[in-house]
Amino acid sequence: MIKILNYNEVSNDEIFARFEPTSSVEDIVADIIANVRKNGDKALFEYTARFDKAELSAMQVTPDEIAEAVNAVEPEFIAILEKAAKNIRKFHEAQKRQSFIINDTDGVVMGQKIIPVDRAGLYGPGGTAAYPSTVLMDAIPAKIAGVREVVMVTPPSADGKVNPAILAAASVAGVDRIFKVGGAQAIAALAYGTESVPKVDKIVGPGNAFVAEAKKQVFGQVSIDMIAGPSEILIVADGRTNPKYAAADLLSQAEHDKLASAVLVTDSEALAEAVSAELERQIPLLDRAEIARASIDNNGKIIVADSLDVVIDIANEIAPEHLELCVDNPFDYLDKIRHAGSIFMGRNCPEALGDYFAGPNHTLPTSGTAKFSSPLSVDDFVKKTQYTYFTADALKKVAYDVAAFAKKEGLTGHAKSAVIRLEEE
Repeated sequence: MIKILNYNEVSNDEIFARFEPTSSVEDIVADIIANVRKNGDKALFEYTARFDKAELSAMQVTPDEIAEAVNAVEPEFIAILEKAAKNIRKFHEAQKRQSFIINDTDGVVMGQKIIPVDRAGLYGPGGTAAYPSTVLMDAIPAKIAGVREVVMVTPPSADGKVNPAILAAASVAGVDRIFKVGGAQAIAALAYGTESVPKVDKIVGPGNAFVAEAKKQVFGQVSIDMIAGPSEILIVADGRTNPKYAAADLLSQAEHDKLASAVLVTDSEALAEAVSAELERQIPLLDRAEIARASIDNNGKIIVADSLDVVIDIANEIAPEHLELCVDNPFDYLDKIRHAGSIFMGRNCPEALGDYFAGPNHTLPTSGTAKFSSPLSVDDFVKKTQYTYFTADALKKVAYDVAAFAKKEGLTGHAKSAVIRLEEE
């Protein structure tokens, strides 16, 4: 049963306690990365046989395999993928940045160029945790950013095939190349390249503990989006919230993973009790009841505070991945929410809308990192290069100031480079 905590009656340590998964996979992942760097495709084939039970002769998914997968998926689901993709494109098109130029001083031109990375790598979870929604969320912003080549890796099933829904989503999103490889070995292949898998500049997408650790270890060789932890939802709710809806929304994240976190923060003790009872009624009805039960019992909590202002303060301190604002006039409170990956406004906006369909990205900062990081966006697939131009007359006006600054830092070579052109005149 979920814990109910009164904010003024328990310690902050208990209120803000967050499950911290322990991982002992660092050495295993390091060995996998080293093996892939040394042996390339040979290592990938061996790991795929060992972990996925698939004996492959080639890793790249062929156009025929993609066509076969698209034909195998229900037309109704293809239509839903296309509707979702349209919404995702509309939202992310608005994120595109423009290059700029400043030339309001005689003889001086400054500017910034927005340049997409050449190649992006997407990790698409497969097998029992196949998420075509993640393919759309990760690939579409990359294509909007103008990435030249979008490469996806995803583990095959034992028969050597990729989940058809994953391939259908990749087709809709415009992924350029797909490879049948998963786990830490796939991240290593994207980071360093093999005979078949090209080296990329940025790796995005969620995965298990081995994938997360591999992304951490290759960071610096390539860029990554984030190190994603277990999924989280926090619901800010007043006493007029329907407890059935709140419980269902908490369980929408609890069913993800036994390590997932589902939290309700409210100013109503009556709602807290009603939601607790509703959770007990709804959990047995879920297909993934065992997972949801473990998540709710071990990591779930309901926090009762004196006022909505305090409730929002608590939410900001937790900085959740998903935050539902289940109050009247939610836009009155929007500016008060400072730390959240994605905010779902009002009583008719379940977090599942964001997972699949609404348009904003569902690859979000977890574990409190929303205090300093952001959802996946078009920005993740571009870099900024700045440039400066001075005429000779413009340099004359500032050269001795530059030299004085350099000398203050003890860098006389810098100073000389600023004034040498003037001395020659």
